[in-house]
Amino acid sequence: MSKADGRILLVDDDPSLLRLLTLRLEGEGFQVLSADCAEAALERLQKQDVDVVLSDLRMPGLDGMSLFDEIARRNPALPVILMTAHGSIPEAVAATQRGVFGFLTKPLNTSELRDILHKALQQSVPEQSDWRAGIISRSEQMEDVLQQALRVAPRDVSILITGASGTGKELLARAIHQASPRADQPFVAINCGALPEHLLESELFGHTKGAFTGAVTEHNGLFREADGGTLFLDEIGDMPLPLQVKLLRALQERQIRPVGSSKTIAINVRVLSATHRDVQQAMEEGSFREDLYYRLNVVNLQLPSLKQRPEDIPLLARHALQQSAERHQVKVTRFTDDAMQLLTTAKWPGNVRQLMNVVEQCVALTHGPVINAALVEQALAQDSSYWPSLTEARDQFERQYLIRVLQMTDGHVTRAAELAGRNRTDFYKLLKKHQLSAQQITDDAD
Repeated sequence: MSKADGRILLVDDDPSLLRLLTLRLEGEGFQVLSADCAEAALERLQKQDVDVVLSDLRMPGLDGMSLFDEIARRNPALPVILMTAHGSIPEAVAATQRGVFGFLTKPLNTSELRDILHKALQQSVPEQSDWRAGIISRSEQMEDVLQQALRVAPRDVSILITGASGTGKELLARAIHQASPRADQPFVAINCGALPEHLLESELFGHTKGAFTGAVTEHNGLFREADGGTLFLDEIGDMPLPLQVKLLRALQERQIRPVGSSKTIAINVRVLSATHRDVQQAMEEGSFREDLYYRLNVVNLQLPSLKQRPEDIPLLARHALQQSAERHQVKVTRFTDDAMQLLTTAKWPGNVRQLMNVVEQCVALTHGPVINAALVEQALAQDSSYWPSLTEARDQFERQYLIRVLQMTDGHVTRAAELAGRNRTDFYKLLKKHQLSAQQITDDAD
């Protein structure tokens, strides 16, 4: 391991332990900064960047949890590991639910310490990562996606971003643009499912004056607005088939033809697209062109749902709290422990977007500096920001239907297929689509 592998801020009020741990960590190849109290650690963090904070839990003045709360307010993505000679399972559970990265009991096991520091360093998010500003995460699954995005960003290839609604597909597209050579050129986004076909065509390709009723002036269109930069086509799976043909031609020929014009215009645009739909299924159904899919899907980035990255919920909640408090100019600083536990255990069908909305409601309704569990519970119950799309609702129904029909037939696939009015091959395809198996259903029933 090289010394460049990580900078650790070590915080402990015991001078002898501070020296011993510093020597041990430096021997492992880490760069070590030290502080003998939480206040001194916060001063150091104002002046120097670190990758991980390793702090004692029990200290005079501000203790380790108070230090963590302040660090989380300033830099939610900085991993904090706590040490204590008074370790207990309830303390560890409470600390990790609040967003602490790890919890170690003294005397420290060298192998455990090394392993947890390496893991924290792999998931640490440097503040100087301007290209991904606004993407708060230390989830291993999310970090893998971001590393893939960073690798392909400089290459001028088309990228299809997939994932459920609310997972942050446009945010990732903006990050890719920022990490690309086109970063100083326009980033232009459009939701392909939000406009009827004739308006979407005009928005994308532009139109001439008099091209249709209401076209009183010439309109350049988004391809020309994004010239030299990036065009992000959100919900590309909802684009009408006739328009898919025109988009494919534009991507192949790098030329567009405005509505009502007989002339083509050369374009220099990188296209990023996103969808929450199952495009493979859409191709099988004939509602999405296979040739366009392969043109857009040179690289596929699959965003995980919030449920798949629960370790990010405290980070995202604190980040949303800070942003909302600043926006509304109110002094709301933190969640109570039980409020944070409610947030971390909620299902979040609307993903990050829903979490942000719930936190916004809490900030708007609280009368003090701390958000309690009752307020979170109320916001979760009243939240109406998430409503499934027709496709999502249909998929949810289809999955529940398959489970029910397999339960009714005790996992007998042939009988289940007959009951569903499908042949065995189609039925197996549906099971594969929803990641179900007859064995799984019968085991769950037992």
